[in-house]
Amino acid sequence: MSEAGLDGLFAGHSVLAILRGMPVDTTVALAERAWELGVTAIEVPARDAPGLEALKATVRAGAERGHPVGAGTVITEDQVRAVAEAGAAFTVAPGFDPGVMAASEAAGMPHLPGVATPSDIQGVLKAGGHWVKAFPATALGTDWFGAMRGPFPDVRIVATGGMDAHNAREYLGAGARMVAVGSALADPEQIPLLADLV
Repeated sequence: MSEAGLDGLFAGHSVLAILRGMPVDTTVALAERAWELGVTAIEVPARDAPGLEALKATVRAGAERGHPVGAGTVITEDQVRAVAEAGAAFTVAPGFDPGVMAASEAAGMPHLPGVATPSDIQGVLKAGGHWVKAFPATALGTDWFGAMRGPFPDVRIVATGGMDAHNAREYLGAGARMVAVGSALADPEQIPLLADLV
């Protein structure tokens, strides 16, 4: 389910925008700007009550435009239930927890787990997933992405952590299928620059 689900949700996308830690109105406004510029893969971390409210509002705004919205920092099965109720289309985690992945999949939300080692990737493959989030990407470095392509040629990797419009092409060129940009979005110039990658 993970493979088909995320393949469909992320098809044709090079950028996943992570709208983290901002007020609800700001989150929705940034999502709308991203959608207008063609950056339509959006994740709203929902690790606390304010994040869950921002997720709900962004899901509603996305539904009006036909754009699904994912929930980030989902690390417990209780969070899976909460973001499912909020209408999230997929879930993202900083690490890999088979129970969280299974719960998310069972709720109809493809899961993007975080990895940093070959063993992590093997665990995700064993659980039926083919998409992983390499975190923290800049600490792993571009050589890591090239190295993982050898033993895992069919795994789709999303580079996350330290990504921005200035280093995104480097990581995409190294083998990342997508880049996930979070903190850099505090700079209003980032979204138009990232839209050039779409």
